[in-house]
Parts: sequence; C-alpha cells; structure tokens
Amino acid sequence: METGEHLTDALKREVREETGLEAEPLLVVEIFERIMRDKEGKAEYHYVLIDYLCKAKGEPTPGDDAAAVEWVKRKDLAARKVTEGTLEVIEVAFAKKEALRQKKKP
Repeated sequence: METGEHLTDALKREVREETGLEAEPLLVVEIFERIMRDKEGKAEYHYVLIDYLCKAKGEPTPGDDAAAVEWVKRKDLAARKVTEGTLEVIEVAFAKKEALRQKKKP
C-alpha cells in the first residue's frame, strides 16, 4: 500500500499488478495482524492483513513479481503449499459468498 492510497485502490492495483485481473471488492472477509519480533523480542515488523472477497474480471497473467498465476479448484486447494491460515480464510470467504448469494434470492 502506498502512502495516501485508499485500501480498495491498493487492492485493485496489487491484484492488477500481480495477476492482470481487474478486482471489484465485495466485502472484507477477515482482518488479522502478524507481528514479527527480533531476537530481543521487540517488534520488528507489524503487518495488518485484510482479506477481501472480490469479483474478478479478465484472464490471469503473472506480473513481473509473480512466478505464475492460475485458477485452482476449491477441492484442490489443500494440496497447495500456502501460508499458514490461508486455507481457513478461503473457506470463510466461500461461506460469506454463499451467505451473500442467499440474501440476494427473492
């Protein structure tokens, strides 16, 4: 995120830069923070991570900072090497997506 950049603008820019996709943020899935400490236990890095459910448009193409980009079926996600906690957040996103779909039904 750049100084002065709104969250959703940063999200759209990052998704476009890394995947070539145009993202439309729909809702926040989860917010959590990760604090990385140095050898003395002092906070060295403090990350605030905000996961969004988005609607994506376009064909994925990797940016210059990504080795590859691809769509992966939900059933195949567990076989992927991902950061700890990622699969759980994805499942929360699927649940929230379904809840949105149910709200829209007449």
